[in-house]
Amino acid sequence: MPLAESFDRRTALARVACCVGSMAWASLGSTSEDVSRETAGALAPRAPSADARAKRVVLLFQHGGPSQLDLFDHKPLLEKYAGQPVPGGVEAFFNKQDSGKCMPSPFKFANHGESGMQFSELLPHLAGCADNLCQIRSVHTEFSDHEGALRLFQTGKGRVGRPTLGSWVTYALGTQNRRLPGYVVLADPSGFQVDGIKNWTSGWLPAIYQGTPLRAEGTPLFNLDVPTELTPAARRAQLELLAAINTEHRDRFPHLSELDARISNLDLAASIKDAVIEGMDVSQETAETQALYGMEQDATKRYGARCLIARRLLERGVRYVALFNDLIMGDPWDTHFKHNERTKTVATNVDQPSSALITDLQQRGLLDDTLVIWAGEFGRLPVAQGEDGRDHNRHAFTILLAGGGIKRGLTYGTTDDFGYKIAENALSINDLHATLLQLLGLDHEHLTYRHAGRDESLTDVVVTQAKVVPELIDA
Repeated sequence: MPLAESFDRRTALARVACCVGSMAWASLGSTSEDVSRETAGALAPRAPSADARAKRVVLLFQHGGPSQLDLFDHKPLLEKYAGQPVPGGVEAFFNKQDSGKCMPSPFKFANHGESGMQFSELLPHLAGCADNLCQIRSVHTEFSDHEGALRLFQTGKGRVGRPTLGSWVTYALGTQNRRLPGYVVLADPSGFQVDGIKNWTSGWLPAIYQGTPLRAEGTPLFNLDVPTELTPAARRAQLELLAAINTEHRDRFPHLSELDARISNLDLAASIKDAVIEGMDVSQETAETQALYGMEQDATKRYGARCLIARRLLERGVRYVALFNDLIMGDPWDTHFKHNERTKTVATNVDQPSSALITDLQQRGLLDDTLVIWAGEFGRLPVAQGEDGRDHNRHAFTILLAGGGIKRGLTYGTTDDFGYKIAENALSINDLHATLLQLLGLDHEHLTYRHAGRDESLTDVVVTQAKVVPELIDA
């Protein structure tokens, strides 16, 4: 039926639904050679526009907002002012619950490594990596709510519907191994954190660049097995018919990239089944390696397994891996109550596996060209929320970077005496993105995509005035 021919909504929905179902069946019988030429070109590896220090990225995202005051940035003045307001006050997200009284950290701090980088006792393993890390204490964001801050960190703006950093990287550089997805997501198998799939959306970039969630427990991908009752002859007949329907459908709706991405993703799923399963099989690792990641301990084994899977996928050519925390009472670092207890629990959960990933990458010669990002969406306030919580702080927080050309052993930026606002070397999320892209050999001002009549980019430099921070890059 030509495009000009009209039909009612019921017919349209029925035909689209039929074709979407057809895509799944047809693609499960396809091989990588069946992927369209356009899709193949979309994921083909591409050279960066400048000398790249990093080839791949792993994001260890700390959902909820880790407290810089209890992990990295010790403020002794909070002890002197304990129970008193911060001079000048603070901006609290939950104003009615905020006591406004200074709450010192109960945890001990020490300097580590030749660099003397500061960590609390809650992160002994990451502290052991101090000389491989860059600790940035002066990051700030525009939003105090989780959704806005998450979207800003992941996409460069606080709005819904924009591509994530992982999508931009895959769009710019393609994939290094066509038998594995270029952009992989490893979330808690029991569910997603705040904002769910928006944390790895491709927005208005072609849907082929969105993150592919893989499950660290059980079957990595759904619907990969052909029903046992389906005979080979019947299957071939189905595939021939459905492939014809798929072709007609794509020809009629070439502007809908989601349809083409769905077909190509299922093509990929059919051809990469064995590669994905092998890449995620941590049982192939030695007992020593599994112990390094904390897989022998209940507190660390699930997050540790995802960190180990991340390393296995990275070394097999996955371009970008986004790894999210275990769901501990919702967003794990969102400590509005029982702050000290919950912070200790989550720190124990992620500390050893995070450091193990950095150590393992270094031992295998991969750290130099793998960019590791350990970050949440914002920090916590220096005052108590209610009796024993800390509220959101958008004005100052700490992140860690490692590998990929990042300057090692550097502590960058400072906060005021209460850890509330930045005192020196403020770093916006857009500045961070510009610098990360630079390490990947990409110019944030020229990495653009034409959308709605405008050349869009991750940093939108005209609006944000984002800039690369050379002090963070190793000479």
